[in-house]
Amino acid sequence: MDFKLTSDEAAFRDEVRAFAKENLSPEARKSPGFLANWLKAVREKRWVGFSWPEEYGGGGGGIMEQVILKEEMAKAGAPPLGLCLMGLQWVGPAIIEYGTEEQKKSFLPDILDSKYQWCTGYSEPGFGSDLASLQCKAVRDGDEYVINGQKIWTSIASWSKWMILLTRTDFDTEDRHDGITCLLVEMDSPGIEVRPIKNMAGGSLFAEVFFENVRVPVENLLGDEGKGWAVTVSALAHERSGISEVAGLVKQLADVVELAKSTTHNGRKASEQPSIRRRLARADAIIEGMRLNGQRFLTKQLKGEPLSSETSINKLHRAFLAIELGDLALEILGNASQYLGGAEISGVDANLWPNGVLDWPTVVIGGGTPNIQRNIIAERILGLPKD
Repeated sequence: MDFKLTSDEAAFRDEVRAFAKENLSPEARKSPGFLANWLKAVREKRWVGFSWPEEYGGGGGGIMEQVILKEEMAKAGAPPLGLCLMGLQWVGPAIIEYGTEEQKKSFLPDILDSKYQWCTGYSEPGFGSDLASLQCKAVRDGDEYVINGQKIWTSIASWSKWMILLTRTDFDTEDRHDGITCLLVEMDSPGIEVRPIKNMAGGSLFAEVFFENVRVPVENLLGDEGKGWAVTVSALAHERSGISEVAGLVKQLADVVELAKSTTHNGRKASEQPSIRRRLARADAIIEGMRLNGQRFLTKQLKGEPLSSETSINKLHRAFLAIELGDLALEILGNASQYLGGAEISGVDANLWPNGVLDWPTVVIGGGTPNIQRNIIAERILGLPKD
């Protein structure tokens, strides 16, 4: 594999670095309205939805340029390229691939302009990440679907305007992946109740969502009725591709290393303790493995081949590192690990680690639990029997 940049790609990388240096300087970050100015600047560059078609407001960029953009932004510690994260990561790409022309014109520009948030109605009580077992029911009634059921662990449902929702329109199918239908649902529709779920850190990122005779226009059907599984697989593949994850993990590991260097246990730097050094080295090796896997994913994309089950490997590693790096940081902090945000603790973002550790389910469970990823790897990559 030869991943040397072409002259055009190198020029684009330099452009991104110069832009980040100018717009992410310490002075710029401290200026009033920094985030609003940042969002306006990246939108004007058409770097929000960089790979989306230009006719819908995207950048029309290529895969390599998108990789460069995301990696450089992650290295620079940049704010998100747009605030509608779920919309940008997988709702928008799903609409581009399966949506009608009217849906594309209606939804895509608003996602790019960060006008509102999207949430994802997938998991249900008793089924978790086993999406094929969902029971939320949609019945066709003229020009509308009538929805009844419940979703749980729905991220940012409390402040989302729209939901991409999986329902079952047919319970009598030979293949349990058939009969699932994807709908785009406005969250203020009559019959929807959102109940926030408070996590260990005191936040309420997740929520339960209840549907009681909720009516959704047929025009909000995404893809074909009964074929919503294909839409879901495509959406989650976008979520799990992890183009910029490695750069972010490198930064997170560097923060733990600095924390170890600045923390003293019994007169000795934590970074000098063999047990801590071994764990740091192990994390570094896993991140490097993720980087090489990312190169494989990138190779497939450059050849025009779709990403599929192999992206579960990096998702599984990402879940492990979310717990491992957090636990290691708390071990380094010692008694100070009991203090949540706001406490005066020395070290690199030391007072943020306890909060982050309490919020680990967001990363670990979101998009499919580790056990689900292991099953996918075993069945679809290794070809192991299910029994």
